[in-house]
Amino acid sequence: GVYRTTISHTRRGPLRNRFVHRSHWQVVDLDRLPDRGPLGRFEARDHLGDPELSIRENLAAFLKRHDIDLADARVLMAAQPRALGFSFNPISVYWCTAASGEPLATVVEVHNTYGDRHAYLVHPDERHRAQVAKAMYVSPFHGVDGHYELTVPPPDGRLRVAVRLTTEDGTVFDASVRGSRVEGRFGDTLRSAPAAILGAAWIRIHGVALWLRRLPVHRRPLHHQEGVR
Repeated sequence: GVYRTTISHTRRGPLRNRFVHRSHWQVVDLDRLPDRGPLGRFEARDHLGDPELSIRENLAAFLKRHDIDLADARVLMAAQPRALGFSFNPISVYWCTAASGEPLATVVEVHNTYGDRHAYLVHPDERHRAQVAKAMYVSPFHGVDGHYELTVPPPDGRLRVAVRLTTEDGTVFDASVRGSRVEGRFGDTLRSAPAAILGAAWIRIHGVALWLRRLPVHRRPLHHQEGVR
């Protein structure tokens, strides 16, 4: 379904900066992807793997590299669809559940504004928290050092995804998406169409503002992850 969300970004140092904006996300079953035409559809080219295959097939291939079989599993994905000809997902989350009902895998896919993407297979604890080493350049104001502390509980009418970046300098950045599902409201579906465009615009606007405040920029290394990009 469609979720009305609040997205927050908090940069803790060396310059403090915070912004919050409203948006819309969707949680979809990869076996029953909705297609609202130009108002929103989920396409493989916007996610990990081969654009000629389905999102589920590409996720299965990624997990197979980690000796996880996705056959007979249910997969929910939280993301923003391609709408009005545009797609941008700073983060997408996949929750994979075995036919027995047991959690099988959680994958967090991160995109940057340069067209790179990286998929992290994480193993959340009973509080749905996980930690993983940062592997891709995302913001021009951070390198690729440090680790992410993630909170990714499966959606159940509420959506919550939180990311904290910690380096040797301590916690330097927090981001979160929080929201509630709205049922059968065409207005929310319509308003969700420009969500990716507006989100990408907000990120760039605040990036320019930080650059104007002379926050140091880190060099972007080349990035490639086998089977993802």
